[in-house]
Amino acid sequence: MYDVIVIGGGPAGLTSALYAARAGKSVLILEKNAFGGQIATAPRVENFPSINEIVGARLADNMFEQAISHGVEFDMGNATVDTAESGFTVTTEYASYFTKSVVLATGVQHKKLPVESAEKYEGKGICYCAVCDGAFYKDKAVCVVGDGNSAAQYALFLAEMCSKVYMLTLLDKLFCDHELVERIVNNEKIEWATNVCVTDVLGDDNHVKGVAYKDEYGAITYVDCDAVFVAIGQQPDNERFSNVVDLDKKGYIIAGEDCKTSCDGIFAAGDCRTKLVRQCATAVGDGAIAGFSAALYVDVVK
Repeated sequence: MYDVIVIGGGPAGLTSALYAARAGKSVLILEKNAFGGQIATAPRVENFPSINEIVGARLADNMFEQAISHGVEFDMGNATVDTAESGFTVTTEYASYFTKSVVLATGVQHKKLPVESAEKYEGKGICYCAVCDGAFYKDKAVCVVGDGNSAAQYALFLAEMCSKVYMLTLLDKLFCDHELVERIVNNEKIEWATNVCVTDVLGDDNHVKGVAYKDEYGAITYVDCDAVFVAIGQQPDNERFSNVVDLDKKGYIIAGEDCKTSCDGIFAAGDCRTKLVRQCATAVGDGAIAGFSAALYVDVVK
């Protein structure tokens, strides 16, 4: 029996675990993929307080190491939650665990490029992480699809190693930090096409060879490239928890700034919950609240 089980090993989950452990509780983190969440794939993090600039993977490692140093246990697995007489049962494909409280910190997943041909090239040039896959395309031409902070960071990161970066945005502006916009506009390697949408991904049986995109007037343009980096937003993965907590129409866990869900003893932290801003700093803030609240809940229900 654990005091707190945290599902999700990103910034929100790791901070929740840290705060609960420092409150003297036994804590287990369960993560289905890799610890660090999406921040671990960020080329640079430049908006985290007290750190001028850091590689996302390094920041994630620091968070993980800090949590573990305070006695937090961890395991891998895709977890589900059920209510039990004396708390909750958390089940993965490998084991079952029992806990007095749960923090859901599952983050979000990358949205896929809504083009039928894109599925064929998953793992063959369709990429969702510039840090993970960018080095494979050194001195080659690539495309970045998206108009937010992640897309802007991907384009700038890839421009450091690729011969050409085509940036394709649905509207005529970028929804990111102004500083990033200026750097993109002034980067000679980045060619920015606005008011366009990708209509096809081209290639042979083995790899991407180019993309086709349509502009606002219906004209089709073809560009040669060896990879397409997709950064068009995220979506939650919370349906597996709908038996214990309420979700909104988009699938986010309904929880306010206090991180309380519709189920006593279950808290939601980070990008997986309903909120206005989804950033590393806000995930950490949620994590502190959820971890502290879970520990307090355990004290009350003992």
